[in-house]
Amino acid sequence: MTQIPSDFSGPGPLRVYQDALNQGKFLIQQCKDCGAYVFYPRVLCNHCGSAALKWIEPTGRAVVYSTSVIRQKPEKGGDYNVALIQLEEGPRLLSRVMDVEPDKVTIGMAVSAHIAELDGQRAVVFYNKEQGSKEW
Repeated sequence: MTQIPSDFSGPGPLRVYQDALNQGKFLIQQCKDCGAYVFYPRVLCNHCGSAALKWIEPTGRAVVYSTSVIRQKPEKGGDYNVALIQLEEGPRLLSRVMDVEPDKVTIGMAVSAHIAELDGQRAVVFYNKEQGSKEW
């Protein structure tokens, strides 16, 4: 098993990720050893165990891998979707598709990443529209 470098200092991966979102950048990690893309932010590559991870900006293009509708009363904000999104680079993340009615989000739907304010914090959300370039 790969050891975390003893000289590791600085903010943890989740902090780096959230700080980037707060600055309007969506970042994921890529392993310098095996080339795999990594998301959720971590210290070691979940594919090969290497500690050699770098931060990159993904294309933002993705598809809905799975989706579910959360039902709640209108006075509590109404129904919304929670979707498992697969990035073009491969990793999957939980998010929301914002511009489609919750019941109309479908598996295989093409979506693009955007940064929005959700529950008082910057987060990556997706829209069902073609993305010509990075929109964050």
